[in-house]
Amino acid sequence: MNKDQVKGVAEKTKGKVNEAVGKATDDPAQELKGDLQQEAGQTRKDMGDVKEAAKDVAKDKR
Repeated sequence: MNKDQVKGVAEKTKGKVNEAVGKATDDPAQELKGDLQQEAGQTRKDMGDVKEAAKDVAKDKR
């Protein structure tokens, strides 16, 4: 697991918390912030997944 994967999962978790707090407090702005954080976190995690896959392919070709 690389740093992009870890940071992506952490960002997704923060987003889920913000979304839940926004729903509980009826704050659409905080809900939206949570949704955006989750998307950004998923994107970063996906980027980390691609890096890991590329590293594995490079290792297999040796």
